[in-house]
Amino acid sequence: MTTNLADYPLLSQINLPEDLRNMPQEQLPRISNELRSYLLNSVSKSSGHFASGLGTIELTVALHYVYNTPFDHLIWDVGHQAYPHKILTGRRDQLHTIRQKGGLHPFPWREESEYDTLSVGHSSTSISAALGLAVAAEKEDKNRKTVAVIGDGAMTAGMAFEALNHAGDIKKDMLVILNDNDMSISKNVGALNNHLAKLLSGSIFTGFREGSKKLLGNIPPIKELASRAEEHLKGMVVPSTFFEELGFNYIGPIDGHDVDSLVTTIKNMRNLKGPQFLHVVTTKGKGYHAAEQDPIKYHAVPKFNPEETNLPQSKPSLPTYSKIFGDWLCKTAEVDKKLVAVTPAMAEGSGMVEFSQRFPDQYFDVAIAEQHAVTYAAGLAIGGQKPVIAIYSSFLQRGYDQFIHDVAIQNLPVMFAVDRAGIVGADGATHQGVFDLSFLRCIPNTVIMAPSNERECQLMLNTGFKLNGPSVVRYPRGNGIGETLPSVDETIEIGKGLKVLEGNEQQGKKIAILSFGTMLGEAKKAALELGATLVDMRFVKPLDESLIDELNATHDCLVTIEDNAIAGGAGSGVNEYLLAQGKPVTILNIGVKDHFVKHGTQEEVHHELGLDAEGIVTKIQNFIS
Repeated sequence: MTTNLADYPLLSQINLPEDLRNMPQEQLPRISNELRSYLLNSVSKSSGHFASGLGTIELTVALHYVYNTPFDHLIWDVGHQAYPHKILTGRRDQLHTIRQKGGLHPFPWREESEYDTLSVGHSSTSISAALGLAVAAEKEDKNRKTVAVIGDGAMTAGMAFEALNHAGDIKKDMLVILNDNDMSISKNVGALNNHLAKLLSGSIFTGFREGSKKLLGNIPPIKELASRAEEHLKGMVVPSTFFEELGFNYIGPIDGHDVDSLVTTIKNMRNLKGPQFLHVVTTKGKGYHAAEQDPIKYHAVPKFNPEETNLPQSKPSLPTYSKIFGDWLCKTAEVDKKLVAVTPAMAEGSGMVEFSQRFPDQYFDVAIAEQHAVTYAAGLAIGGQKPVIAIYSSFLQRGYDQFIHDVAIQNLPVMFAVDRAGIVGADGATHQGVFDLSFLRCIPNTVIMAPSNERECQLMLNTGFKLNGPSVVRYPRGNGIGETLPSVDETIEIGKGLKVLEGNEQQGKKIAILSFGTMLGEAKKAALELGATLVDMRFVKPLDESLIDELNATHDCLVTIEDNAIAGGAGSGVNEYLLAQGKPVTILNIGVKDHFVKHGTQEEVHHELGLDAEGIVTKIQNFIS
């Protein structure tokens, strides 16, 4: 994709932030407009995260204008909002490759640019990292500045407040910017507020405040009076906030789309001592009406025509696993009022929108708080409810201690519907769900199921929901294959696999393929080509030991296949069982090797890892030859 840079006379001159800083401040509004137009035209042709970046245009311009990046450290939380940052930091002409194999990473990524201080994917890490960098900068003593930009959604996570609490305690020089793109804290935005924010961040007010505290510090009654006067002054012009109580100097809220006010305020705050907090209100999707009206729909977009009012309709396809899960929730809630569904801020992605509307009293979105979600579900279970946690595989990592400590040890009936398991695709290493089998398999009291298709998925949801202990059903991103779904009453026997194909001897050897999860489709193609026996193992824990014994006794070679890390995964479980029997065994484990998986489409990544039929055949042939 080529973009005519002649349409962007100022932006075309900005190859690095230093070029931006050499321009006069009065040109920043025009630069912001060109940057917004460039982002719109680029993402509409390539697909990617969209609305968040439109909302941070002016803030990005102001930050790179005021701060000496990359010497000064700028940290973006999550990264959806960092596309404008990538454009201004030497990656403008590569933006059309974002989220594509071999192209730009979807989030800030240290390997990609020296301007990306912290590699990010999951939310609410920015303040913790910024505080560490601020401490390091103080020790370095080169007057290096540190800024963290956190979105208001990310402020719902406990980790953000843990970091704020620590930062306010040790009082290092740093700036935290809250990009409040949903008016979630305050609506007090306007010219007066911007003026007062500049006033409160300026030297007169801060000098008065610090000076008066030192001058009056030894006279308790007057000190108390001065403190109250300051609180009263600020209470009249800014929203009350507990950020001050945490030890931060709070400024705002100010209009995040007034680049001149942003520059003036941030310049003032840049040299203030101690922890600073700037509250900036922005509009997600700013400058593109459709995205402003429906920022959730336009959060991440396919290729689209900016001149049209709607995103292109995707071709009719089979239901996604997320949709199948959401439908199962609704069908089960109709017959069991004790079902309660919990999600850490992923209602749309997990297919729970209809359920949340139809069964609001049984639905709980706990915000970006995975640890709380798991222990909250434990409390629900102790109270006699039947909790189901819908959570992405890579997000469940954050609730690991709670899974062990609060659910498994107490053997509570909490079911985990683990979405986005296996290779996820374009979001890259931070989102690939390839570790859940490894980190869950070692936990006692836990039943782990890996469905091969949507019918099996619903059977396993039925089964896990009826268990009197912890259970996991892990399923991938993507669509089913068209299987007929069972009723909500039908269950399966715990720990029993299914034989799919009976093989025959090939090259003097008889091969058995043990498939875990939705790898079954590609494994079947490979088994047919190799004349191998194929079984759908269904259960990662407990394993079908009698079936493994039978296969090992009647075959020369066993092959396990999973879209999970080989280390500690389902195949490792088969290895452990067979080795414990002291029986001779020849076994090949196929899965994700010991490295982090980069971004690309699911098909591209499966092929690169040898997890498609072609790769499976090649790996087996090389092993037995």
